[in-house]
Amino acid sequence: MKTRKLPLFLILIIFAIVTVQPSSNYAFSDEILQMGAVGDDVVELQSRLKDTGYYKSEITGVFDLLTYYALCEFQTEHDLPINGLAGPPTKEKLVSISEYKEDFTPIPQKDATTSIPSGFIENDIDLLARAVHAEARGEPYIGQVAVAAVIMNRVESSQFPDSIADVIYEPLAFTAVSDGQINLAPDKTSKRAVIDAINGWDPSENAVYYFNPDTATSDWIWERPQIKRIGKHIFCK
Repeated sequence: MKTRKLPLFLILIIFAIVTVQPSSNYAFSDEILQMGAVGDDVVELQSRLKDTGYYKSEITGVFDLLTYYALCEFQTEHDLPINGLAGPPTKEKLVSISEYKEDFTPIPQKDATTSIPSGFIENDIDLLARAVHAEARGEPYIGQVAVAAVIMNRVESSQFPDSIADVIYEPLAFTAVSDGQINLAPDKTSKRAVIDAINGWDPSENAVYYFNPDTATSDWIWERPQIKRIGKHIFCK
């Protein structure tokens, strides 16, 4: 019986399809990652940075300051634009020098209070995290950091009390205090947002006020110079 041979053009098509299939070594999406991002792409980013020795913390899936610093160091040492953004050139370089491992999965986060920044005590972190959790749970991570930053900005401002507790418990300052939500136990994301804010990340851009335009009842707050909106909150001077 005579065996039929495939035409040459079919062989070339099959070869092309096989060779262009994405490698299991590449799992990034096309999204450009920046601080505040969360999800599988951030897990991938942290994992590859960790595999190459730049990221030395736990895999959390949250693009925080530690991830940012590790990424900038990687970009510096590989002649990439040092912008703290994980775009195509950075991702491609990471993929080319790191190994994709099946155990690239988030590791449960340690309690953020185990690495309290100098000059603060555990009660400061816990109270600030309670305020963030009560005021901004459900908001994007960057929005939670921004709320923590507003409280820190008030502590630094001469217009407000000079301690975290006094700022939070200033009469009528925060809805979460008046309605009792300040007493809710904060989650680990809130605590991590607090640590990022204390370490200098201020997505609010020096705001000392914020409000939800859908629920705000004060005409006065609308008169404040607005800086930006993050999630449901507008941040003001």
